[in-house]
Amino acid sequence: MIALAFAAALPAGTASAQSRVKDIVDVENVRPNQLVGYGLVVGLAGTGDRMRNSPFTEESMQAMLERMGVNIRGTQMRTQNVAAVSITATLPPYARAGSRIDVQVSALGDATSLQGGILIVSPLRALDGEIYAVAQGPVAVSGFVGQGAAASVSRGVTTSARISGGAIVEREIPFALASATSLKLALRNPDFTTADRVTRAINARFPGAAHMLDPATVEIAPPPGFAGSIVDLVTQVEDLPIQVDQPARIVINEASGTVVMNDDVRLSPVAIAQGGLTITVTETPQVSQPGPLSNGQTTVVPRSQVTVDDGGGASLAMIDGPSLQSLVNGLNTLGVSPRDVITILQAVKSAGALQAEIVVQ
Repeated sequence: MIALAFAAALPAGTASAQSRVKDIVDVENVRPNQLVGYGLVVGLAGTGDRMRNSPFTEESMQAMLERMGVNIRGTQMRTQNVAAVSITATLPPYARAGSRIDVQVSALGDATSLQGGILIVSPLRALDGEIYAVAQGPVAVSGFVGQGAAASVSRGVTTSARISGGAIVEREIPFALASATSLKLALRNPDFTTADRVTRAINARFPGAAHMLDPATVEIAPPPGFAGSIVDLVTQVEDLPIQVDQPARIVINEASGTVVMNDDVRLSPVAIAQGGLTITVTETPQVSQPGPLSNGQTTVVPRSQVTVDDGGGASLAMIDGPSLQSLVNGLNTLGVSPRDVITILQAVKSAGALQAEIVVQ
């Protein structure tokens, strides 16, 4: 079933709620970092990698055992209790050595499930090649698979798991925020109007401290009294209220059939005709059985039935109103199914009657 969702169906001119600066911007250079690693999950109940199909798992096991003083070179291993996995994690800003972060584990080979496994200690590296964390611990799988001789049931993905607090930070990423001579705020959704409002709000609190560099960046120079204490300035700036402006936009996800539009969508007077066409093809093959002792062959004779339903003719509706509510009411008047909404919106946009950007995902 295709879902139709409207972000807001309010009359034009309704004031939107205010947001805080901290909810719409990021402080430049204060960001998380991605970590990645490779490891082995052991203790699986016969659901791990098959060594013949996953040679990298066998080589990893040999290397691990050799580091522990066990030499198995030349021995053919047949265990299916081990799985090679990729490990990913996000190192948050200001993470200190000894703190814990969550990790995500995903199978690399032909393992069928990581349920009940334990990740062996594995280093996590950043793009610079340095080790920033070490992961280890029992994995938690959200999915499951159950099967019998003639039936099976599954839910979720059993080859991907999570370890809550499964990595310990070993190296810190330095941030020179306290000694910075200026501060840059990066808008998460760049917009000239929003950036200007952020600049005005900061200057109202600290006159002359902020200026807009571009629709995505606002730079702040520490005002008198905040020299060498940029952190205190951040704490006071991030709580300032801002009314966020946004362009008129309609987001369409054709895969799921979801349509989301904001209250700034405007519509010029337009007439829309909609008619549904349904073509049904039904296959009822029949078996032709030869008579006794006729030396004939049994064949399957196709039988197809095609029916066409045009929905009783097209319907016509006049949509005359500038607001999103007018568009919603007009579509409801047509009685269209959510399946047709995407096509109608794209056609109205092509006609020049829809003043909004359409983003197709």
